[in-house]
Amino acid sequence: MTTAIVVAAGKGSRMGGAVDKAFLTLGSRPVVAHALAAFERCPDVSEVVLVVRKDQLSAADSAVRMFGLRKVRRIVAGGATRLASVRAGIAAANPDTTYFAVHDGARPAVPVALVRDCVASARKFGSGVAAAKITDTVKSVSRAGVVESTLDREPLWAAQTPQVFRADILRKALEKVDDKDPSITDESSAVERLGEKVRIVENPEPNPKITYPGDVGIVARLLGIA
Repeated sequence: MTTAIVVAAGKGSRMGGAVDKAFLTLGSRPVVAHALAAFERCPDVSEVVLVVRKDQLSAADSAVRMFGLRKVRRIVAGGATRLASVRAGIAAANPDTTYFAVHDGARPAVPVALVRDCVASARKFGSGVAAAKITDTVKSVSRAGVVESTLDREPLWAAQTPQVFRADILRKALEKVDDKDPSITDESSAVERLGEKVRIVENPEPNPKITYPGDVGIVARLLGIA
């Protein structure tokens, strides 16, 4: 079975507001409810564990009930880091889980087809990480703001979520890494550290993460609720 771990436990400091970005209202429902809906509609996902800040447990429970998100079996408090929150989600998952699909709760426009394709890749190869080819010219820049070089963009991809892995691989990866290691920025980088091959699933559709205030309007238009 496949369990989705939807992580919405971050502070969202770059949003600059008092409201957690995962619980900002987008249309008639909070951002995280839009993200959860994609997993609700995907037949390849059996259950969802929602990970939020401790002070948002009640709000999360209310949203799940209000919007009929029946696959959300557990809502748990996250940890001090992204990886700690993912570990908390894994610990709360059904012990029969064979694949974990980790997703950012702040990516509310994730296509159901992308979830399905990432799960299919994990079933075949052990991993399936949503990503988009980088099309902009990419510069390596010094701390002083001076361009040092122009990178070859051909092999470069921007990793997104969901990131789906065979359960044993992800568990082992998260046991090995140090949460304070700045090079471990997502689950796939932890798995890479094991020496495991990580399979990319190309996503041609917009799947933005709400990070800054201006992102809310962009996502609203994608969802047709602007």
